[in-house]
Amino acid sequence: MSLVLWLARRPVLPVLAVVVLLALPASGGDGGAGPADAASALVVGYCVLRLLRERRRPLSRTAAVVLGLPVAGTALAAMGAVSPGAGLAGLGRYLQIFVLLPAAVVLLLRDRRDVRLLLWSLIGLALWEGAVGVKQYVTATGASYQGEDIRAVGTFGAQDVMGMATVVSFGLICAVGVALGGGPASAPESAPGSTPSRERVIAGVCALALLTPLALSFSRGAWIATTLTLTVQLVLSGPRRALKVGAIALAAGVVLVGGLGVGTAMLQERLDSITRVTDAPDQSVTDRYTMWAAATGMWREHPLTGVGLKGFPEYRDGHASLALSSGGDTAGAGAGYRKQPLLSPHNMYLLVLGEQGLTGLLCLAGSWLALLTLGLRGLWTTRTTRTPSTPSTPRTPPGREYGVIGCGLLIWLLVDFMYADIGGPSTVLTGVVLGLVAWWALVGGAERGRAARVAAGVVPAVPVARGAGVL
Repeated sequence: MSLVLWLARRPVLPVLAVVVLLALPASGGDGGAGPADAASALVVGYCVLRLLRERRRPLSRTAAVVLGLPVAGTALAAMGAVSPGAGLAGLGRYLQIFVLLPAAVVLLLRDRRDVRLLLWSLIGLALWEGAVGVKQYVTATGASYQGEDIRAVGTFGAQDVMGMATVVSFGLICAVGVALGGGPASAPESAPGSTPSRERVIAGVCALALLTPLALSFSRGAWIATTLTLTVQLVLSGPRRALKVGAIALAAGVVLVGGLGVGTAMLQERLDSITRVTDAPDQSVTDRYTMWAAATGMWREHPLTGVGLKGFPEYRDGHASLALSSGGDTAGAGAGYRKQPLLSPHNMYLLVLGEQGLTGLLCLAGSWLALLTLGLRGLWTTRTTRTPSTPSTPRTPPGREYGVIGCGLLIWLLVDFMYADIGGPSTVLTGVVLGLVAWWALVGGAERGRAARVAAGVVPAVPVARGAGVL
C-alpha cells in the first residue's frame, strides 16, 4: 500500500527506474532488449493505467499530432517489411522510442520538481558511466582502439561503443543547462536543502568532470554534436555568459589535455581524422560512406515507402560497392574478438529514408522539427516577455533553463543522427530524452510563457481547469 501511495505522489519514479537500470552492465552485444527496455514497457503500462483511473484527456490536440506523427510512416513501412516478424519488431521499436515512451514521460512529469529529478538522474548516470569509462582507460580494460584496450565504453561493452558517449553527452548538456540557470528567478527551482547558486556550482563541476570521459570515448560524432549543442546553449543563455563559460571550458580543456596529458597523442590523431574524412578516410569512414550510398540506392528504387522496416541488411549487398568491408572489429571491455556485422548505415535519416521512404522521413523528422520549433518558441516567449524589476518579481521568468536543456538535447540528437542511428542498450534513453524535450515544447514552454505574460500584465490570470491542457 505504501508503494502505491509513493507512486501516486511521484509518478515520475518509474521513469527514473529506466535511467537507473541503464547503469547495469550490458548482458549481451546483440542490441536486444535489456532490463531498461522492460522497465520502459512498464512505464507505458503504468501511464495507461493512471489515465484510465483518472478518466481525463491525456494529451492536447497539438501534442497528440506532434507525438503521433511518426506512427503513420512507421506503420506503412511495417506492412512492406521483408517478413511479418521483422515488421512487427521494427514497428514496436520505433513506437517505443519515438512515440509511446516520450508520451508517457510527458504525462508522468507533473511539475518542475519532477523535471529536476529526471535531469539529475541523467547527470548521475553520466557521472557513473564516465567514471567507469575513465577507469577503463587508466587500467587498459576498455574496448579495443588501435590495438590497445583503452576506449572508454562504460558498462555498455565493446558492442555498443557509442553508448557511454551518448549517456555522457546527455548528462553534460543537462549539467550545463542547470549551471547556466535561469537568472535570479531560478530560486524556487532549487532542490530542497540547497541554494540555487550551490546547485549551479555543483552542476558546473559535474559538467567539467564529464569532459574527460567524453574525450576518452574517442567518438567523433559525439564530439561534434556536443560541441555544437553547447555552443547553442551558451548563445541561448546570453552572450556575456557564453563568453565566460567558453573561457572556463577552454581553460579546462587545456589543463586536461595539455597539462595532464589525458590521451594527448591519440586524441590529437582522432581530432585530426575529422578533417580527413574526405581526403584520407579510414576503413570505418569508408564503410559508412558505402552504406550511406546503399541506403540512398534503396530509396531511389522505393521513393515513397522504402524497402520496409528491418530491410536494410537484406538489401544492403545489392546496393553497396566492393569498398564495403565484411564488418567492424570489436574486442575488449570484458569481451573477446568479434566481427560485428554492418546492419545499418549509421545515419538515422538515411536509415529511415531507405527503409520507410520519403513518407516515413517526413513523418519522423516532421515530429522532431515541430518539437524544436515549439521549444524555441517557448524560449523566445520567456526571453522577450519580462516581468517588472522588483525584489518580489525578478526580471527573468522562471524555468528558462529547462528550455535551454530541452532544445539542447534535441539539437544534439538531430546532429548526432547524421552519424548514428538507433540500436543497442542505450537506445531506450533516447525515448526518455525525447519525452523531456516534448515536456518543454508542449507543456513547460507554454506554461512559462503564459506565466511571464501574466506577470508582465500582458494577459489576465485566468485559471485553467484540470485536464484541459496537456497534463
